[in-house]
Amino acid sequence: MEQMHSQINTFAPTGKRTYSVDEIKSILGISKRKAYDLCKTNCFKVVRVGSAIRISKASFDSWLESIEPIGG
Repeated sequence: MEQMHSQINTFAPTGKRTYSVDEIKSILGISKRKAYDLCKTNCFKVVRVGSAIRISKASFDSWLESIEPIGG
C-alpha cells in the first residue's frame, strides 16, 4: 500500500498548469467576451474539456511576455 501511495504522489502536479477564461479576463483587464474572442485567435494553446475552456498557463504567459508594450 505504501508503495502505491508514493507512486500516486510522483505523478501529482507541482503547480497550476492552466488558466480559465475568467482568469485571463482578470489578468488582462478585458471583458469575458473579449477573452473568449482571444482564445479563438490561436495565440496560445487552448483546450476544451467538456464545455469548459482551459488555457495553457505556459503558452499564455509566454505569449503575454512576447507582446510589445504600447508606447515602448
